[in-house]
Amino acid sequence: MKEMTHRTTFALDQATARRLRRLAAVWQVSQAEVVRRAVALAENKDRGDKDAAFLLREFHASGKGLVKEKAEEYLAQVRNDRTAWRSGE
Repeated sequence: MKEMTHRTTFALDQATARRLRRLAAVWQVSQAEVVRRAVALAENKDRGDKDAAFLLREFHASGKGLVKEKAEEYLAQVRNDRTAWRSGE
């Protein structure tokens, strides 16, 4: 288990507190774990709101893509496979 180093106090309305307790029971985890998962989910969703051009630039900058020659080779293979499949080979 992770070592928890930050303690935080929240003031929640009744409905939210009830939802938190219910999720903790359904998931069989602590209420703190429910909050951790909700924060992680919200952070991931926020990343999804970025436009496609931004994400593409971010991907290229990461250096994890294919080099141009390898990508063209892959696309040629896909075209050949599709052509062969359509012609029934």
